[in-house]
Amino acid sequence: MSASLGLYRLQQVDRKIDRSRTQLETIRQTLENDVELRQAREHVETAQTSHFHSQLQLKNATAEAEAQKIKIEQAESNLYGGRVQNPKELQDLQKDIVSLKKYLITLEERELEAMVNAETTENDLQRAKTELELIQARLGNEHKNLLTDQTAILADLEQMTEEREAALGPIESSLLQIYESLRQQKRGTAVAEINDGACASCGTTLNAALQQSARSPKQLSNCPSCGRILFAN
Repeated sequence: MSASLGLYRLQQVDRKIDRSRTQLETIRQTLENDVELRQAREHVETAQTSHFHSQLQLKNATAEAEAQKIKIEQAESNLYGGRVQNPKELQDLQKDIVSLKKYLITLEERELEAMVNAETTENDLQRAKTELELIQARLGNEHKNLLTDQTAILADLEQMTEEREAALGPIESSLLQIYESLRQQKRGTAVAEINDGACASCGTTLNAALQQSARSPKQLSNCPSCGRILFAN
């Protein structure tokens, strides 16, 4: 296998990724040009963040209250279980239980506040989503289709990212550095296929020795005109 084959395959994946990212950027710009829609989407994102944090606070508050109840149960078990006989220790346990129960009331109040807040943020999120859906419906099928395309492209992009990781496997790091550098210099096309004895990117005719060199399993050959890596199929 030629040294350029792995890079050529990687470039095919990178081109698909570049096209998908360009499509996503076009969709993003089209969608964001509508101020009303953009504000509605930002409202949903803000509401989602608030709801996430409120759910986290509720989870923590509930966990703290449950932990406090366990402490109370353990203290009452020690008090009434007969293991403690010393009157002073029993008195201290009673005081601890009173203190633990008093703090439990505080924790349960916090839990109730967190529940109310979580319910409020959930309602806010649902209203924001409904508002966004109404705006999208009013804007018609164009934006709906764009959003559908966006979702599909994002899914494809995720799959292509996995393909790229697989394509990177057999490529030596030194060759990859050369490839990445050329990609930046040559507008995304680092590897040029040889077609009919010429560089497919710039059209320069290549002699037989250079064409044969492009098939080398260890070394890369570059087009003498455009400098791209040559790949001989």
